[in-house]
Amino acid sequence: MNDKVAYRIGQIVPSSNTTMETEIPALLRARERVAPERFTFHSSRMRMKKVTQEELVAMDAESERCAAELTDARVDVMGYACLVAIMCMGKGYHCKSEERLHAVTVREGAPTPVVTSAGALVDGLKTLRARKIAMVSPYLKPLTKLVAEYIEAEGVEVVDVISLEIPDNLEVGRRDPMALLDIYKRLNLADADALVLSSCVQMPSLAAIAPVEAECGRPVVSAAVCTTYQMLRRLSLPTHIPDGGSLLSGVH
Repeated sequence: MNDKVAYRIGQIVPSSNTTMETEIPALLRARERVAPERFTFHSSRMRMKKVTQEELVAMDAESERCAAELTDARVDVMGYACLVAIMCMGKGYHCKSEERLHAVTVREGAPTPVVTSAGALVDGLKTLRARKIAMVSPYLKPLTKLVAEYIEAEGVEVVDVISLEIPDNLEVGRRDPMALLDIYKRLNLADADALVLSSCVQMPSLAAIAPVEAECGRPVVSAAVCTTYQMLRRLSLPTHIPDGGSLLSGVH
């Protein structure tokens, strides 16, 4: 029986990201209120200011350095916290990225499970058995299209999208998550099995997950929610987190 109660959560984040280091800790602190395990949080950063394909590709090249740095801290799980950087590298790239970064941890003497937010979102939707989804994206339309096509290549149809077209990553991180309660209503959810309220790790959405899910009557997830779920799975821990939405209900 695993009697470990203290876990180190590692994240590889864009240098301008301010959300994954707030929402993932917030989710796991909420879990601490109902479960015995405790968590600490550790990050390494890749340089990125503007959400453009050129900057994203350059940023991804730094991910191996970040993995090595986090391995030095002997984290228990590692998350690559940039969804669109993975998706702009080609369909299915999350599998290659996770394998490559895990290989870095092996090379550095401390094999560590690696989750990408891109892979976590896809896996989360499949866990919910969602065949058709709608989503909200802060990206410019070409990047939103790229994200939708990546998800569809994984077998999940995107029936409607909202693209907020914000190129500045810091501006994305400053958005009020509760604005999503009105924004999502512009989506056509008639054929959607689930709603991705934030398809970006930088766009805050955590406070809106539970109220939007209650209002729309469908499972609601975000990149942060799905990443947290996969981290818990890789740690072989129960996945119940209060107010985290259907995926974090503990049922799956």
